[in-house]
Amino acid sequence: MPKDSFAKEVAADRMHRLFDLAQQRTEKDDGASRKLAKRYIRIAKEISSHYKVSMPKQIKERICRKCGNVLIPGLNCRVRLASSKGYAAYICECGTERHVFYK
Repeated sequence: MPKDSFAKEVAADRMHRLFDLAQQRTEKDDGASRKLAKRYIRIAKEISSHYKVSMPKQIKERICRKCGNVLIPGLNCRVRLASSKGYAAYICECGTERHVFYK
């Protein structure tokens, strides 16, 4: 296995792990944990750009683009379904909408 592909595989694993940790911290719902969760997301984004690995779609859809929160419905975001247009709108605390398309 070439070194480059091994590094990208490790980077992807780290991004998944950091996202899981950020999700756990966000669910605790206190100020210090939220700050730490945002830091985990920022580190995952830095890993993605440094190793030139795209962030997985299931992770990317669950992060607010503006503030970096992990979007958890009912805790820090609202969900609105636009069934005629085929997407769910996740509305973050900061007011940013994230459209996730479904079939």
